[in-house]
Amino acid sequence: MSATIATAERPWVQEMIVVHRVFRRESQNLHDLIGAVRPGDTARAARLAGLAREYIEGLHGHHTSEDELLWPKLLARVDLDAELVLRMEQQHQTVDAGLQEVQRGLDAWERSPAEPERDALVAALARHRRDLLLHLDEEERQVLPLIHEHITAAEWAELGEHARTKTPKDKLLFMLGALLEDATPEERTRFLALLPLPARVLWKLVGKRSYDKQMREIRNP
Repeated sequence: MSATIATAERPWVQEMIVVHRVFRRESQNLHDLIGAVRPGDTARAARLAGLAREYIEGLHGHHTSEDELLWPKLLARVDLDAELVLRMEQQHQTVDAGLQEVQRGLDAWERSPAEPERDALVAALARHRRDLLLHLDEEERQVLPLIHEHITAAEWAELGEHARTKTPKDKLLFMLGALLEDATPEERTRFLALLPLPARVLWKLVGKRSYDKQMREIRNP
Protein backbone atom coordinates (compact mmCIF):
# COMPACT_ATOMS: atom_id res chain seq x y z
CA MET A 1 0.00 0.00 0.00
CA SER A 2 1.28 3.45 -0.83
CA ALA A 3 2.45 5.93 1.79
CA THR A 4 -0.11 8.42 3.00
CA ILE A 5 -0.03 11.91 1.57
CA ALA A 6 1.02 14.93 3.60
CA THR A 7 -1.61 16.22 6.02
CA ALA A 8 -1.69 19.67 4.37
CA GLU A 9 -2.57 18.04 1.02
CA ARG A 10 -5.48 15.98 2.26
CA PRO A 11 -8.90 16.66 0.74
CA TRP A 12 -12.02 17.89 2.51
CA VAL A 13 -13.97 14.63 2.17
CA GLN A 14 -16.96 16.05 4.03
CA GLU A 15 -17.80 17.63 0.68
CA MET A 16 -18.80 14.18 -0.58
CA ILE A 17 -21.18 13.71 2.34
CA VAL A 18 -22.85 17.04 1.54
CA VAL A 19 -23.30 15.96 -2.09
CA HIS A 20 -24.66 12.58 -1.02
CA ARG A 21 -27.10 14.35 1.28
CA VAL A 22 -28.74 15.89 -1.80
CA PHE A 23 -29.24 12.50 -3.46
CA ARG A 24 -30.54 10.97 -0.24
CA ARG A 25 -33.06 13.78 0.20
CA GLU A 26 -34.21 14.08 -3.38
CA SER A 27 -34.56 10.33 -3.98
CA GLN A 28 -37.04 10.28 -1.09
CA ASN A 29 -38.77 13.49 -2.20
CA LEU A 30 -39.28 12.22 -5.74
CA HIS A 31 -40.71 8.97 -4.46
CA ASP A 32 -43.15 10.76 -2.15
CA LEU A 33 -44.12 13.63 -4.46
CA ILE A 34 -44.76 11.42 -7.48
CA GLY A 35 -46.72 8.98 -5.35
CA ALA A 36 -49.05 11.82 -4.33
CA VAL A 37 -49.89 12.99 -7.89
CA ARG A 38 -53.53 12.51 -8.81
CA PRO A 39 -54.18 10.38 -11.90
CA GLY A 40 -54.62 12.58 -14.95
CA ASP A 41 -52.72 15.58 -13.58
CA THR A 42 -50.56 16.07 -16.67
CA ALA A 43 -49.12 19.43 -15.60
CA ARG A 44 -47.90 18.10 -12.25
CA ALA A 45 -46.56 14.95 -13.90
CA ALA A 46 -44.60 16.99 -16.43
CA ARG A 47 -43.14 19.23 -13.69
CA LEU A 48 -41.98 16.33 -11.54
CA ALA A 49 -40.76 14.32 -14.51
CA GLY A 50 -38.51 17.22 -15.46
CA LEU A 51 -37.19 17.43 -11.90
CA ALA A 52 -36.59 13.68 -11.84
CA ARG A 53 -34.61 13.83 -15.08
CA GLU A 54 -32.39 16.54 -13.60
CA TYR A 55 -31.86 14.29 -10.58
CA ILE A 56 -30.94 11.35 -12.85
CA GLU A 57 -28.53 13.49 -14.83
CA GLY A 58 -26.93 14.85 -11.67
CA LEU A 59 -26.44 11.43 -10.08
CA HIS A 60 -25.14 9.94 -13.31
CA GLY A 61 -22.64 12.80 -13.65
CA HIS A 62 -21.53 12.37 -10.04
CA HIS A 63 -20.84 8.68 -10.55
CA THR A 64 -19.19 9.20 -13.94
CA SER A 65 -16.75 11.64 -12.37
CA GLU A 66 -15.83 9.06 -9.74
CA ASP A 67 -15.49 6.30 -12.35
CA GLU A 68 -13.16 8.38 -14.49
CA LEU A 69 -11.08 10.27 -11.91
CA LEU A 70 -11.31 8.56 -8.54
CA TRP A 71 -11.47 4.77 -8.78
CA PRO A 72 -8.45 4.38 -11.11
CA LYS A 73 -6.28 6.39 -8.70
CA LEU A 74 -7.43 4.43 -5.68
CA LEU A 75 -6.93 1.09 -7.43
CA ALA A 76 -3.35 2.10 -8.20
CA ARG A 77 -2.65 3.08 -4.59
CA VAL A 78 -4.60 0.82 -2.24
CA ASP A 79 -3.76 -2.74 -3.25
CA LEU A 80 -5.16 -4.27 -0.08
CA ASP A 81 -8.53 -2.57 -0.62
CA ALA A 82 -8.92 -3.27 -4.34
CA GLU A 83 -11.93 -5.50 -3.70
CA LEU A 84 -13.72 -2.60 -2.02
CA VAL A 85 -13.00 -0.20 -4.88
CA LEU A 86 -14.17 -2.76 -7.43
CA ARG A 87 -17.35 -3.21 -5.40
CA MET A 88 -17.97 0.54 -5.65
CA GLU A 89 -17.74 0.28 -9.43
CA GLN A 90 -20.19 -2.63 -9.41
CA GLN A 91 -22.60 -0.69 -7.22
CA HIS A 92 -22.44 2.19 -9.68
CA GLN A 93 -23.54 -0.21 -12.40
CA THR A 94 -26.43 -1.41 -10.23
CA VAL A 95 -27.54 2.15 -9.49
CA ASP A 96 -27.24 3.04 -13.18
CA ALA A 97 -29.47 0.10 -14.15
CA GLY A 98 -32.01 1.31 -11.61
CA LEU A 99 -31.88 4.82 -13.02
CA GLN A 100 -32.58 3.43 -16.47
CA GLU A 101 -35.63 1.66 -15.06
CA VAL A 102 -36.76 4.92 -13.45
CA GLN A 103 -36.24 6.73 -16.76
CA ARG A 104 -38.46 4.25 -18.58
CA GLY A 105 -41.08 4.64 -15.88
CA LEU A 106 -40.92 8.42 -16.16
CA ASP A 107 -41.42 8.28 -19.91
CA ALA A 108 -44.47 6.02 -19.55
CA TRP A 109 -45.98 8.07 -16.71
CA GLU A 110 -45.50 11.39 -18.47
CA ARG A 111 -47.21 10.02 -21.59
CA SER A 112 -50.06 8.62 -19.52
CA PRO A 113 -50.19 9.90 -15.91
CA ALA A 114 -52.61 7.21 -14.80
CA GLU A 115 -52.52 5.24 -11.57
CA PRO A 116 -50.81 2.05 -12.89
CA GLU A 117 -48.00 4.04 -14.55
CA ARG A 118 -47.56 6.19 -11.46
CA ASP A 119 -47.42 3.22 -9.11
CA ALA A 120 -44.94 1.38 -11.32
CA LEU A 121 -42.69 4.45 -11.30
CA VAL A 122 -42.98 4.81 -7.53
CA ALA A 123 -41.94 1.18 -7.12
CA ALA A 124 -38.94 1.74 -9.41
CA LEU A 125 -37.96 4.81 -7.36
CA ALA A 126 -38.17 2.76 -4.16
CA ARG A 127 -35.87 0.09 -5.61
CA HIS A 128 -33.49 2.77 -6.84
CA ARG A 129 -33.33 4.41 -3.43
CA ARG A 130 -32.64 1.09 -1.72
CA ASP A 131 -29.67 0.43 -4.03
CA LEU A 132 -28.47 4.03 -3.77
CA LEU A 133 -28.45 4.11 0.04
CA LEU A 134 -26.61 0.80 0.20
CA HIS A 135 -23.91 2.31 -2.02
CA LEU A 136 -23.72 5.71 -0.31
CA ASP A 137 -23.57 4.20 3.16
CA GLU A 138 -20.67 1.92 2.26
CA GLU A 139 -18.85 4.60 0.31
CA GLU A 140 -19.03 7.05 3.21
CA ARG A 141 -18.10 4.46 5.80
CA GLN A 142 -15.24 2.69 4.02
CA VAL A 143 -14.10 4.67 0.97
CA LEU A 144 -13.92 8.22 2.32
CA PRO A 145 -11.14 7.26 4.77
CA LEU A 146 -9.16 5.85 1.82
CA ILE A 147 -9.73 9.05 -0.16
CA HIS A 148 -8.55 11.13 2.79
CA GLU A 149 -5.40 9.05 3.03
CA HIS A 150 -4.49 8.44 -0.60
CA ILE A 151 -5.97 11.27 -2.74
CA THR A 152 -4.41 14.72 -2.77
CA ALA A 153 -6.34 17.94 -2.34
CA ALA A 154 -5.53 18.88 -5.94
CA GLU A 155 -6.89 15.58 -7.24
CA TRP A 156 -10.00 16.03 -5.12
CA ALA A 157 -10.51 19.52 -6.51
CA GLU A 158 -10.20 18.10 -10.03
CA LEU A 159 -13.04 15.71 -9.25
CA GLY A 160 -15.28 18.56 -8.12
CA GLU A 161 -14.43 20.68 -11.14
CA HIS A 162 -15.16 17.77 -13.48
CA ALA A 163 -18.61 17.40 -11.93
CA ARG A 164 -19.28 21.15 -12.24
CA THR A 165 -18.39 21.17 -15.93
CA LYS A 166 -21.07 18.52 -16.47
CA THR A 167 -23.72 20.79 -14.94
CA PRO A 168 -25.47 23.18 -17.39
CA LYS A 169 -24.60 26.77 -16.54
CA ASP A 170 -28.24 27.72 -16.07
CA LYS A 171 -28.53 25.02 -13.39
CA LEU A 172 -25.45 25.91 -11.34
CA LEU A 173 -27.25 28.19 -8.88
CA PHE A 174 -30.02 25.63 -8.48
CA MET A 175 -27.46 22.92 -7.72
CA LEU A 176 -25.76 25.21 -5.24
CA GLY A 177 -29.09 25.69 -3.51
CA ALA A 178 -29.60 21.93 -3.34
CA LEU A 179 -26.18 21.50 -1.75
CA LEU A 180 -26.67 24.28 0.78
CA GLU A 181 -30.23 23.37 1.76
CA ASP A 182 -29.25 20.96 4.54
CA ALA A 183 -25.65 22.11 4.98
CA THR A 184 -24.31 23.09 8.37
CA PRO A 185 -23.03 26.67 8.79
CA GLU A 186 -19.45 25.43 8.45
CA GLU A 187 -20.25 23.43 5.31
CA ARG A 188 -22.09 26.39 3.81
CA THR A 189 -19.14 28.68 4.45
CA ARG A 190 -16.69 26.27 2.82
CA PHE A 191 -18.85 25.73 -0.27
CA LEU A 192 -19.42 29.44 -0.80
CA ALA A 193 -15.69 30.09 -0.38
CA LEU A 194 -15.08 27.93 -3.44
CA LEU A 195 -17.07 30.37 -5.59
CA PRO A 196 -15.66 33.51 -7.22
CA LEU A 197 -16.95 36.75 -5.70
CA PRO A 198 -19.44 37.54 -8.54
CA ALA A 199 -21.03 34.10 -8.09
CA ARG A 200 -21.35 34.60 -4.32
CA VAL A 201 -23.02 37.96 -4.89
CA LEU A 202 -25.36 36.43 -7.49
CA TRP A 203 -26.30 33.67 -5.08
CA LYS A 204 -27.05 36.15 -2.31
CA LEU A 205 -29.05 38.54 -4.50
CA VAL A 206 -30.89 36.11 -6.78
CA GLY A 207 -29.94 32.46 -6.39
CA LYS A 208 -31.14 31.68 -2.89
CA ARG A 209 -34.50 33.40 -3.35
CA SER A 210 -35.04 31.67 -6.71
CA TYR A 211 -34.15 28.26 -5.30
CA ASP A 212 -36.43 28.64 -2.29
CA LYS A 213 -39.32 29.71 -4.54
CA GLN A 214 -38.87 26.71 -6.83
CA MET A 215 -38.76 24.32 -3.90
CA ARG A 216 -41.95 25.75 -2.39
CA GLU A 217 -43.75 25.35 -5.70
CA ILE A 218 -42.51 21.79 -6.18
CA ARG A 219 -43.00 20.50 -2.65
CA ASN A 220 -46.19 22.40 -1.74
CA PRO A 221 -48.31 22.53 -4.91
